[in-house]
Amino acid sequence: MSTIHTPDTLEEALGLLDKLEDTMVYGGGTAIQILIKQGILFTDHFIDIGAIPGLRDITPTPDGVTVGPLVSLRQMERDTRIVSASALAASTYAKVANPRVRNTASVGGNIAHGDYRLDPPTALMVLDATVQLSSIRGTRDVYAREFFVDFQVTEVQPDEMITGIHIPRQPADAAGAFVKYSSLAENDWPCASAAVLAVPGEFTELRIGLGALAPTTRYVAFDIEPDMSDQDVIDAALDIASTAIDPIEDIRGGVAYKARLGRVAVEDGVRAVMKELNHV
Repeated sequence: MSTIHTPDTLEEALGLLDKLEDTMVYGGGTAIQILIKQGILFTDHFIDIGAIPGLRDITPTPDGVTVGPLVSLRQMERDTRIVSASALAASTYAKVANPRVRNTASVGGNIAHGDYRLDPPTALMVLDATVQLSSIRGTRDVYAREFFVDFQVTEVQPDEMITGIHIPRQPADAAGAFVKYSSLAENDWPCASAAVLAVPGEFTELRIGLGALAPTTRYVAFDIEPDMSDQDVIDAALDIASTAIDPIEDIRGGVAYKARLGRVAVEDGVRAVMKELNHV
């Protein structure tokens, strides 16, 4: 039988992670509860971090906003500090599952197990977000683009826990869009999703985060040349996205179906972004 630990401080939680074997940090718990019911999650020690102060904080910074791991997805969708810092982040979190799930699930728990079908990582990647990981050894920041290593494998080490996510402020002249498609039900896991962000500069950089289209969330980017038409940009986006698309067949669709739907998601996202850029 598993033991549940309820530390009162972050230091106590990190100490438990350091000394105990086979541990799992427990926050919002939506994914963990599902996996336990399915009989595919077993651990000796659950560490419930719900009582630790500061882990539900949303903190504006000079260059964006930092959120604690226990901030709910619903807060990410609706909190004015998030909306002000990044409209793309807020709109992406607003499309996760349904309000019941978003009210329960936490931002840290959402990314901790590295499911390739998650919506938020696509936006976190294009926004240059970083994930803060802490242990008794100290704290380190990992770019969201490097956080997801492989199928349900992340950069979190056995003695570490997620203690924050920093989302840089979305440039005022940037244009963003998030698109996803589900095949079984609207609130089901998507079988293809794409976050697209165009960041103007000397050349406009087009960033694309791909969800549910490979064993882990993927990221690609390229510069839009001044003489490229909207269709040229779409074609270039589809070409580069195709190099990263490697779907897993499941009940939501086969490889060819998901790959095709992924291209639709990319095209729709890029069209929306280019339309916004052209009206700025």
